[in-house]
Amino acid sequence: MVAVVDSNNLSIPNLNTNGNESRVGYKRSVPRSNSGYVSSIMGECCISCTTFNILAPIYKRLDHQNQSLRESDVRDSWFNRNQTILDWLICERSSVICLQERLGNAGYNTFSLARTNNRGDGLLTALHRDYFNVLNYRELLFNDFGDRVAQLVHVESVVPFFQNQGGGQQEILIVNTHLLFPHDSSLSVVRLHQVYKILQYLELYQTENKLNHIPIILCGDWNGSKRGHVYKFLRSQGFVSSYDVAHQYTDGDADAHKWVSHRNHRGNICGVDFIWLRNPNQSRKPLQASWAEAVFSIIKCQLQKASLAENDAFAFFKADNNGDVITHSAFCEALRQVNLAGLPYGLSFQETDDLWAQADVDGNGVVNYEEFKVHAYFLSKLLIISFVCQWCLESMLKLLALQQRMWNLSCSAQIENNCNDNMEDSKDCSEKEILGFAVKDAFLFPSEVEKGKWPENYSLSDHAPLSVVFSPVRMQSSS
Repeated sequence: MVAVVDSNNLSIPNLNTNGNESRVGYKRSVPRSNSGYVSSIMGECCISCTTFNILAPIYKRLDHQNQSLRESDVRDSWFNRNQTILDWLICERSSVICLQERLGNAGYNTFSLARTNNRGDGLLTALHRDYFNVLNYRELLFNDFGDRVAQLVHVESVVPFFQNQGGGQQEILIVNTHLLFPHDSSLSVVRLHQVYKILQYLELYQTENKLNHIPIILCGDWNGSKRGHVYKFLRSQGFVSSYDVAHQYTDGDADAHKWVSHRNHRGNICGVDFIWLRNPNQSRKPLQASWAEAVFSIIKCQLQKASLAENDAFAFFKADNNGDVITHSAFCEALRQVNLAGLPYGLSFQETDDLWAQADVDGNGVVNYEEFKVHAYFLSKLLIISFVCQWCLESMLKLLALQQRMWNLSCSAQIENNCNDNMEDSKDCSEKEILGFAVKDAFLFPSEVEKGKWPENYSLSDHAPLSVVFSPVRMQSSS
């Protein structure tokens, strides 16, 4: 759910982990002001965003001995809990609030979207007209195994972020979603496909509406950790985890479990709730190439689970073919055997053909061992970082940064030369000033989850709400 909460003239109680008022409670750091959604830090305009899976009553188990007893069967239980959550959210006073597993009207302009096949929960987008103009609203129905959905809201700020320096209202694309829970490894490709559909739709929407220079915020319960394929896929597409940016956490294993946001029905705790940000000047790989890399990475993991070495993996894909090559039919059969194709929620025929085109380097209709080795390295490179020590990783990043600076200098020199060759075309070499966001702060409630622990007396949900404070910034983007 995305909701903009009117926060004028509200008192702010301290809350304990049960959501009740207490003298010693949650010390929050979201900046506040009486002016509505734009707050200020040292004179700097900011907006805040909160995402929270509030746990639908139909999924909340009340008795471990009787798994069929759910909170939805006890009205007082779910009503009181949800009222406490709503009170807490109003006290939070975030500019944007994204909730999952909740349908209802809190008195705002709302856009509701239920999961398909009457699953009983869904998403709700509510924005206050005093703070945001809603330019467009779209619904994404995945129509897949998980009956998942997503919402896209195109908004603009009513008040310009830089009032004293000119400039118009800031436009933002906001997505709210809830991915499928990974009940087993065969569903990894389903969850990846859900994100792929979202990004495909975003690209199409931006192209249709000529929105090349607009920040994008993705909110929700992603049901996967920093070590998962979805996380790596989004990172390859230029998105950053706002919480990790605020706390200067890396993508490496050393920081993978510094924080948690969910205790699932199995009792496992992990960080699965994210607010992703992609600024308009952020570079990224082509979407289809990133998708292929992510799927091949899943294939690699499946083969690793079977303890297959490179030679064994080639034999697995080759199957009973007498020649020393992998055929298209054998490739498809191998994907079926690792549960990535041939199932209602698996890869489609077109997606399988796209992967085959990536694997068949020379396009002769078969993949020989040399091609397979090249591609095996391609599959492995996404996993190598897990085995590199931290100082080596930092050295690699510094080298990449140096290479990027050298590339930028080279490009700048080339641009300058081109401009000097023809002064009349100098405008082509100019840079366009655009607006984006910097992550100022981010925090989870209750505070124990920020240390990787789950408090036993926390009862608002099986998820922790995540809040992020963004500050608008000016940045340069080539015209």
